[in-house]
Amino acid sequence: MRLIAARALDAYPLKEPHLRFVAHGENTTFRVDTPDGGRFLLRVHRPRRHGRAVDSAAAIRSELQWLAALRADAGVCAPEPVPTNDGDLISTAFVDSVDERRICSLLRWMDGSIRTASQRPSHLRRLGVLMARIHNHADAWTPPPGFVRIRWDWETFFGDTMEYGGLTAAACWDLVPANVRRAFDLVAERMATVMAAIGEGPGAFGLIHADLHLDNALLTADDVRPIDFDDCGFGHRVYELAVPLWEIRDRDDYASFRAALLDGYSQHRDLPAEQVSYLDDYIAARQVAFALWFVGTAQVNPAFAADLDEVLAYSAEMIPPLLDR
Repeated sequence: MRLIAARALDAYPLKEPHLRFVAHGENTTFRVDTPDGGRFLLRVHRPRRHGRAVDSAAAIRSELQWLAALRADAGVCAPEPVPTNDGDLISTAFVDSVDERRICSLLRWMDGSIRTASQRPSHLRRLGVLMARIHNHADAWTPPPGFVRIRWDWETFFGDTMEYGGLTAAACWDLVPANVRRAFDLVAERMATVMAAIGEGPGAFGLIHADLHLDNALLTADDVRPIDFDDCGFGHRVYELAVPLWEIRDRDDYASFRAALLDGYSQHRDLPAEQVSYLDDYIAARQVAFALWFVGTAQVNPAFAADLDEVLAYSAEMIPPLLDR
């Protein structure tokens, strides 16, 4: 991946760039520093990250187009895409030791604090405000021709659209133990009804970040800066709200965090009570999606494999109370 990243940098107007490895996950990321003080984030994208039937180049280019629009139109301090020497938003690179050509993108480095380890309800309130601003912009924005992003619909959550760790989603479903599969099937059945009830009308469905929790928000004294738009696409807005609540669902003070998030959001955007009533359903859907991703990734990553049984056992335990109402 470092060789690919080094070759990708040739496409950008950077002098004497220095690569520093950051992380190897869904994408492989590198910090890039230049002698003139420039700081950037280079992403080497995983193939078929956005669904097996989606053109990855078009999807990544579309993500970057939305980032640029959020910055220009809504004043949201989202990551700033850096064009190539040819003016494109993406580059491609290939080395013999990697099975296929990789798409790469370059963003200006973002400063701010990650507050996951010391989160307070006020942080969720600020995150809710940011979500409302992003959704308001998305409702007013007309995507350019050729804009393509994943649809977070029933098929994406529960069907065979996605690929995890090189496995199809269907193959991941087959690896789920029977007792856990029963819980997941209940969520899938419930969500077919929920998604139909909410519908895809204006305000309820549209572009969302789809992974906007406090690990993906850089906080400053006067701003919240969203990062990692890799999952952004078209989905129900209530799913956006469920994402940060999903990971704190077991806290004793969960109710105060939930109230703060909804308060921040509703200050800037209408939040129908019917949609709020489905939050727990979407938290359950998020757990299923996370577990399937974990199952696939565990087939190629020993660290995930070591935790897989625990993740699946927790999934089977936490889902039924969410649906029992």
